[in-house]
Amino acid sequence: MLQMTGAPRAVAAGLREARVSSGDTEGRGQRTTAWAGALLEGAGSMRLCWSVALLLAAAGAAVEDKCERNEFQCQDGTCISYKWVCDGSAECRDSSDESQETCRSVTCKLEDFSCGGRVNRCIPQFWRCDGQVDCENGSDEQGCPPKTCSPDEFRCHDGKCIAPGFVCDSDWDCLDGSDEASCPTPTCGPSSFQCNSSTCIPELWVCDRDDDCDDGSDEWPLHCGARNISATHGENPCSALEFHCRSGECIHSSWRCDGGPDCKDKSDEENCAKTTCRPDEFQCLDGTCIHGSQQCDKEYDCKDKSDELGCVNVTLCQGPDKFKCHSGECITMDKVCNSVRDCRDWSDEPLQECGTNECLDNNGSCSHICNDLKIGYECLCPKGFRLAGQRRCEDIDECQDPDACSQLCVNLAGSFKCECEAGFQFDALTKACKATGTIAYLFFTNRHEVRKMTLDRREYTSLIPNLKNVVALDMEVASNRVYWSDLSQRKIYSTQIDRAPSFSYDTVISENLQAPDGLAVDWIHSNIYWTDSILGTISVADTKGVKRKTLFKEKGSKPRAIVVDPVHGFMYWTDWGTPAKIKKGGLNGVDVYSLVTEDIQWPNGITLDLSSGRLYWVDSKLHSISSIDVNGQNRKTVLEDKKMLAHPFSLAIFEDKVFWTDIINEAIFSANRLTGSDISLMAENLLSPEDIVLFHNLTQPRGVNWCERPTLPNGGCQYLCLPAPQINPHSPKFTCACPDGMLLAEDKRNCLTDPESVVTTRRPATVHVTAVGPKRTAVPEPTTKTGTTPLQALDDPASGRSVGALYIVLPIVLLTVLCFGTFLLWKNWRLKSINSIHFDNPVYQKTTEDEVHICHSQDGYTYPSV
Repeated sequence: MLQMTGAPRAVAAGLREARVSSGDTEGRGQRTTAWAGALLEGAGSMRLCWSVALLLAAAGAAVEDKCERNEFQCQDGTCISYKWVCDGSAECRDSSDESQETCRSVTCKLEDFSCGGRVNRCIPQFWRCDGQVDCENGSDEQGCPPKTCSPDEFRCHDGKCIAPGFVCDSDWDCLDGSDEASCPTPTCGPSSFQCNSSTCIPELWVCDRDDDCDDGSDEWPLHCGARNISATHGENPCSALEFHCRSGECIHSSWRCDGGPDCKDKSDEENCAKTTCRPDEFQCLDGTCIHGSQQCDKEYDCKDKSDELGCVNVTLCQGPDKFKCHSGECITMDKVCNSVRDCRDWSDEPLQECGTNECLDNNGSCSHICNDLKIGYECLCPKGFRLAGQRRCEDIDECQDPDACSQLCVNLAGSFKCECEAGFQFDALTKACKATGTIAYLFFTNRHEVRKMTLDRREYTSLIPNLKNVVALDMEVASNRVYWSDLSQRKIYSTQIDRAPSFSYDTVISENLQAPDGLAVDWIHSNIYWTDSILGTISVADTKGVKRKTLFKEKGSKPRAIVVDPVHGFMYWTDWGTPAKIKKGGLNGVDVYSLVTEDIQWPNGITLDLSSGRLYWVDSKLHSISSIDVNGQNRKTVLEDKKMLAHPFSLAIFEDKVFWTDIINEAIFSANRLTGSDISLMAENLLSPEDIVLFHNLTQPRGVNWCERPTLPNGGCQYLCLPAPQINPHSPKFTCACPDGMLLAEDKRNCLTDPESVVTTRRPATVHVTAVGPKRTAVPEPTTKTGTTPLQALDDPASGRSVGALYIVLPIVLLTVLCFGTFLLWKNWRLKSINSIHFDNPVYQKTTEDEVHICHSQDGYTYPSV
């Protein structure tokens, strides 16, 4: 063999070093090193050694650069995304992405906060001192300065800030009640009325048939006389199938005396006869009776499922410490294979299986884990896998569970990873997606006002005061505008948030409203949608209230709350008519159908989580919060609680929280929207909290307004341009709509007068023509010409042709009348020229008169007796 010079020796040393350093690597690097070593032993030229060195360098680079630029290489060689490094959850099988060595090298950006400690995580700076611990060591909530209130705010003893108008208003707005401590006896101004309980209300609210004082003194006959008493007692706003609560609500008559209070004052459960069951019956917790044999029969017969509570099936022989003999006995596992017969058939002592470890033979044919038992063996799977058959394990797709992650879910082999939508950041400690950007606010109605509150209660103010009876509420974030409906005024209003409070608001809808209980804003197409439970309608109008239309009307329906999805063109609403349901339809009123019809009794508020594509609603009868996807699948009950959900009215969703109002508790609560846990009180001692909306720029994502393209303003529609539901990729982007009483023309853009509405409503456009001849009513016929309004229809050439026809008909009619008059004159002359003969014989007289006057029964003719 030729002697190698210094350079080849260095190459050989490098090869040996490469073999040692890459001894723990796999694949192509190992094969290349082995091949290169064999090549060196048989080579005899320096040129060949240099070639081998270059090949090794390329192979080493291939091993080191196996991961992409935006990926992190674990110590075992696998690659993961860099954004998963030091996020609090190990993605590398060797946990090298969460090791102290890796995380200590992480450098946070200037706009982030460094948690430090064992795991140096980086969190947004605005998470610092926000009242929630986000760092593993809690450093983000340490050393926080005390919260200072602005000069125009009141500081509660617990550090929260409220508006000065909430101080000494007889309501605890601070959770510790410090805003009502040491308050003097209130004195009312000249434009206010002092209740018997000393509280003050506007004079406008006195004697309006609504109890605005806590004690109802604003409606006492002492102040109102008898003018309201007769009206109050004489009118019943409820139908014959409903029960009228003393507190004013209307509920289903079947809910009367059903064991659960549904009226705010619980008057539906007063003076009820107590239900008693027969001796052979079982009484459910809700008071109903079932046959005694139905208890503990493994089937739920009571509505509250109380017939299966506390049942123990003594015939079960299950669990790791139980063994069921083939002869039927149940013995403990320690009696198996103990050389003593405990089963009658000796099945606990099989000779061939006792003492045999089947797992030693090819791992029992198990793909992963083989567990030897006293008799036989079993195949097990590691975490994140499940048995497919008897021996093979397969990966569990955890992302099939809609609540596995807050927003996005990435399935991995044996595990999964949660991620967040754009604008949100993952909190590794709470596993929640937290919003970035603007501050989130809760806006809610409190009967006579609209209030505004931050989620941590650091800011709590009255936004729009001195209202009469505000019920529904919604926001338009981009324009910073708030919309609300007033049940007493029967109107819909709006105003700029930065202009409130003021005493001048814009009236959007002022006519043809009875009970506008629900309101939703389409922030992309600038429309508003509302429900009317008395009229049973869903209507739409532009945000100025200039154009409006009724989209849906159904007999017996009672639509309550409504929510819209303008990104996909759908709307959803609750209906507590008979039967109760949740309906879905297009924002243009098409493709309406029931989405939820089972296990629903009194659906009230409804909201939509756009990021997860799930609907959430509250049921005031079932005292529950439920969710379902927008296609009606994967239904889940989030929370059931008769105390915290005594009478929920509305709800809102943000991040991992659900917020709801309760009119019996007169409070606002929150809980985890995925698990229903972590229930907390947000506000209490409210007057009548009904609607609630969360205000944040991420709750209303931007979308394309196809109705406002530069080439076709308003979509080419004469009246309303409404978004169409995106049922499939071929669905239209929008359709045109006409006002009530008009129809779309053949071009589907312009509007025509509906002939049926013309006849029934007698609109001003209807023209009645009177002429000689048969009686006729002229009704305008539909036309396909460009003139489409009722007034334009009068200019149709057909009307000129009708006038020309009169010049032909009139002479003919006059000639006919002249001929008929001539005939009458001739007949009269002839009768006078004929001589009459009178018979005195009664027989002739009777016969002649009977023939001539046989039809004149009013003269009382009688036949003479023969």
